[in-house]
Amino acid sequence: MIPRPVIHALRSCVGYRRHRAVPTAVLRAPDVGVRRWYSTPIRGSVTGMDEILARVVAPVPTYETRDKSPPPPESNSLEFMHFYSSLEKDGKLGFLNKLSQDFGVDHKGVSELAARLVDTQLRDLATILQVEDRLRYSLTPRYKPLLNYISRVEGGVKFLVDLRADVLEMISSKASESPHIRDLNGTLKSLLSEWFSVGLLQLERITWQSPCEILQKISQYEAVHPVRNWTDLKRRVGPYRRCYAFTHAAMPGEPLVVLHVALTEDISDNIQSIVREFSTLNSKEDVNKINAAIFYSISSTQAGLQGVELGNYLIKRVVRELQSEFPHMSLFSSLSPIPGFSSWLQGLLSHEWMHSERLSRVLEPALMRLCAWYLYGEKRRGYALNPVANFHLQNGATMWRINWLADTSPRGAANSCSIMVNYRYFLNETSKNSSLYLQNKVIMASEPVLGLVSQFQKNSKL
Repeated sequence: MIPRPVIHALRSCVGYRRHRAVPTAVLRAPDVGVRRWYSTPIRGSVTGMDEILARVVAPVPTYETRDKSPPPPESNSLEFMHFYSSLEKDGKLGFLNKLSQDFGVDHKGVSELAARLVDTQLRDLATILQVEDRLRYSLTPRYKPLLNYISRVEGGVKFLVDLRADVLEMISSKASESPHIRDLNGTLKSLLSEWFSVGLLQLERITWQSPCEILQKISQYEAVHPVRNWTDLKRRVGPYRRCYAFTHAAMPGEPLVVLHVALTEDISDNIQSIVREFSTLNSKEDVNKINAAIFYSISSTQAGLQGVELGNYLIKRVVRELQSEFPHMSLFSSLSPIPGFSSWLQGLLSHEWMHSERLSRVLEPALMRLCAWYLYGEKRRGYALNPVANFHLQNGATMWRINWLADTSPRGAANSCSIMVNYRYFLNETSKNSSLYLQNKVIMASEPVLGLVSQFQKNSKL
């Protein structure tokens, strides 16, 4: 929940009434103008599902008529959206199971075309290419055109993003282990990756003058360092700070991924100086004090866009934006949490060391060595085990500095023993570093980090 002071502050913004968030019921476009089709509330019965799907999922045109068939009426898409939105959780699961299984790929037709392709291998190239094209066309699930048509109606893209979030939740919770549901997820991901390609995204800088509903969402979506109050929110979009978001024309007013940046003299070694420093709240920026850009929080806001790469592109776009604003800027780094480190360490430490200052001093060398090894040496399929490390290393950053007691909040202590790490972006090396990591699984790290790793290897028993 967004803190109550933030809501009061947002409501006090000039023009709040003009920018007030549209009520949820209005945002659900499928509800508008569709209720007339139903004289009684929809209960999601199997019969009702069959009738709806038979009506709205059009037959796939033949190969010869694929470019000549007229599109179905928009009401089909609206009817599907309204019916799905009216269902409870179990009803949605049954509905998507039926959609994916009964209206997927024509497996018999695919098998026949595959056999035909084998038979044509001795024919001329033109014949082979045509049969291959027919086979490719036959692999399209029958429901895919419906998804495309839904994306074209108002609110349709957001509906499909949320629908995929439901599908992902069904898969992760094992509510459904149907291969048809997994295929539906793959189809949705492929479509969303096309619709949310980087060329179709708009970069927006968020300021205190941005619409109130946008500021409210920025606060609600913050997943790394929760916003505490209205002053905190104002600070994060004020002097010596930048907040950027990717948006999409099909989802107006909805930030897709949000990046918070601190503008500092040097690369920060703790988060307190960034999220709890309010001395410059109303000051004027001094360009001579801005040498570094610290990426201290990046949050994806749409569960349905999982696996659709947006964060890497956002950082690269923001770097270009900052270089344009501050041509002299040369230091780019994250200040990243290390989720999972404390859990990984629980098997090695069983006492409450944070309550003892003396013990904390004694443990610092060992924990720093352990953390360095966790970040650098612990792997999953050859890549960094830690997801935040993996993200920045894929993006070409260097594992630059590990910072002791950098986040002393309860959350920081619980997640990573209060340690944080800088992943530094050397702009002339990021492409090379990214390729080395992705292709050869080589992690670029500074000498101090490698020194800690070496110490761990020499003294692995603490």
